[in-house]
Amino acid sequence: MIVGVTGGIASGKSTVARAFAAHGIPWVDADDVAREVVEPGEPALAEIAERFGPRVLLADGGLNRRALREIVFADESERRWLESVTHPRIRQRLVAHLERLQAEGAPYVLLVSPLLFESGQSEMADRCLVIDVPESLQIERTAARDDVDDAQARAIVAAQMPRSERLARADDVIDNSGSEEDLAAQVAELDRRYREMRLS
Repeated sequence: MIVGVTGGIASGKSTVARAFAAHGIPWVDADDVAREVVEPGEPALAEIAERFGPRVLLADGGLNRRALREIVFADESERRWLESVTHPRIRQRLVAHLERLQAEGAPYVLLVSPLLFESGQSEMADRCLVIDVPESLQIERTAARDDVDDAQARAIVAAQMPRSERLARADDVIDNSGSEEDLAAQVAELDRRYREMRLS
């Protein structure tokens, strides 16, 4: 069984993944895989450099993420082109990672992805778990974590799928606005349920 884990920025997706790991559950992080497919030597990076030129490369040949972000956020068609180059490769690699983890015999595995619904990766999951926090807390955590001002943090949150839509598409929800103990208890309960589902 694959459980897709998602949530808005600063909702605590990695914290939740680590809490499941304490129960012996492995996970694949779509963000890590997205970085892998644009590393030096990867075909996607070559295609990106060919389209946008040296301005999207760092001195060491790696991807200049900031420069690329500025281009694709300013032009919707360039963003769509970038997604057409990266998304199929990300998906292919996610499938390979998930199959490897499943072959290792875990009772179920997590696919942690900030864009689980937006990217269509939810189709790969048997259940979708949304990590939920109030928007005010998202803004506060984002500003502190990413060292951005309140307005920028609000803009980042506003650019994401609305909280109400994420919740409407969830099979399961974890409320991560409380204490660490509260989070651990919710994870333990879901772990018990997922193991039962797998056996039924």
